[in-house]
Amino acid sequence: MMEKKKRVAILGGGLTGLSAAYYLQKELQEDVEITLIEASPRLGGKIQTVQKNGCIIERGPDSFLERKASAPQLVRELGLEKQLVNNSTGRSYVLLKDGLHPIPGGAVMGIPTQVRPFVTSGLFSLSGKLRAAGDFVLPKGEHKSDQSLGQFFRRRLGDEVVENLIEPLLSGIYAGDIDNLSLMSTFPQFYKTEQEHRSLILGMKKSLPSASQKHDPSRKKGIFQTLTGGLQSLIEALESSLNTVKIIKSTKVTALKKSPPGTYTIELSGGTVMEADAVIMTIPHESAGILMKDREFDYFRTMPSTSVANVAMIFPKENVRMLKEGTGFVISRNGGYSITACTWTNKKWPHTAPEDKVILRAYVGKPGDETIVDQTDEQLVNIVLEDLKKAMDITGLPEDYVVSRWKQAMPQYNVGHRDNVQRIYNYVGREYPGLFLAGASFEGVGLPDCIDQGKAAVKQVKQYLNF
Repeated sequence: MMEKKKRVAILGGGLTGLSAAYYLQKELQEDVEITLIEASPRLGGKIQTVQKNGCIIERGPDSFLERKASAPQLVRELGLEKQLVNNSTGRSYVLLKDGLHPIPGGAVMGIPTQVRPFVTSGLFSLSGKLRAAGDFVLPKGEHKSDQSLGQFFRRRLGDEVVENLIEPLLSGIYAGDIDNLSLMSTFPQFYKTEQEHRSLILGMKKSLPSASQKHDPSRKKGIFQTLTGGLQSLIEALESSLNTVKIIKSTKVTALKKSPPGTYTIELSGGTVMEADAVIMTIPHESAGILMKDREFDYFRTMPSTSVANVAMIFPKENVRMLKEGTGFVISRNGGYSITACTWTNKKWPHTAPEDKVILRAYVGKPGDETIVDQTDEQLVNIVLEDLKKAMDITGLPEDYVVSRWKQAMPQYNVGHRDNVQRIYNYVGREYPGLFLAGASFEGVGLPDCIDQGKAAVKQVKQYLNF
């Protein structure tokens, strides 16, 4: 008599959930029944691509870091390697009140590793430069379990370098407040560098000997990758590959209960009830906090998320004249602008637009200024245009545009995040054996981070089910 297959349920059909389903199917296809449940009508979460006027526009993320191997590896496994392309290199800028300033050569995430580009930069006053030089003589910080990025970098390099360079580069990744974001949950390597080398600048030079090359605009190949057909191609290929996975869309999980012996009962919005031997939960922390009533999940109910939006505008090439050559710019909090950054998409990704088109993709929304996301499409386009015209020569209105809003979509890894999440992992391990958490709310928001978490959850399921 054949032994009954084990049942694994995956809650959430974003990249983490899809990656978990893909690797579960790949490694345990003959041994498990896999069901993936997604609340929305489509899979892929924030990964969405639209095509307009011959242009490819990403509504959500537009790329991933090539050096984080899990993303390019998955692309190749799905047979999409011919679509892989690196970004074009070029200068990136910071927009201050008085215009665009090049990011100093050798700056690694805003941390200077070369003296001359930093000293000659117009981003900082003389006193700001002298304050940053204090990093060479300051003692290393006290041992701490966590601290904010702002506290760490302000102590090492001063307010001016933080607000005019480091903050625009780092906070944009998380759409967060640098004075609240957790150092240990976002960039623990900086803390380690300071502890090992005392001086952050000297430590970065020693530990990243090739970092300046990575940020050298003369390099022909960038450090980011995407797919020529848009990142949605990855989602479509994943979905197509899941031929033994039961996929349920437009359905919410309304209840998750332990059902002895060692199984889970999952209630769905349509009234369906299903059983599972193991569950991988990849839904956002807010949803997890609603589903799991235990007070130990209170952190998920209070953990903030930021609302953001981006406005991609298509212009005839002759209507936009760049005052600087490059791929885009970020904006200092001292700049007095509504937008937080702008990518010159057709420069960064030449495959996304015909020769006679220009794509400008601007970003809005940050802690303390999230209501801007609720403006109408037309209002947002006008706000963005008004800001962009201060940095470049634009005539007329865009011939088309795409406005993408992401409400409460950017999980905030504030101080204490890592310890809070670990506490929940420990509790789940004790009280909910067979339930595993993964996704952008927990251990990284980038595409490779999500893939890695999906793979890690599969490993946990295999160990739990004794495969």
